[in-house]
Amino acid sequence: METQDLEKLVTRKMPYGKYEGRLIADLPGPYLNWFAREGFPNGEIGRLLALMHEIDHNGLSGLLEPLRGR
Repeated sequence: METQDLEKLVTRKMPYGKYEGRLIADLPGPYLNWFAREGFPNGEIGRLLALMHEIDHNGLSGLLEPLRGR
């Protein structure tokens, strides 16, 4: 994990797919689970999706709240 990755989760939008334009931090759990089963994309977007999946899966989404709206 890079130091800025948590902040990126609340500022970066999904660039494609069913939830295109939605913040990565706001993607639904089942969508993140699908990526976990099928494979995360390469590059930064894949790394961020994998991180968000871990946060969501472990019930830690509240950790991102202080970073929203910075």
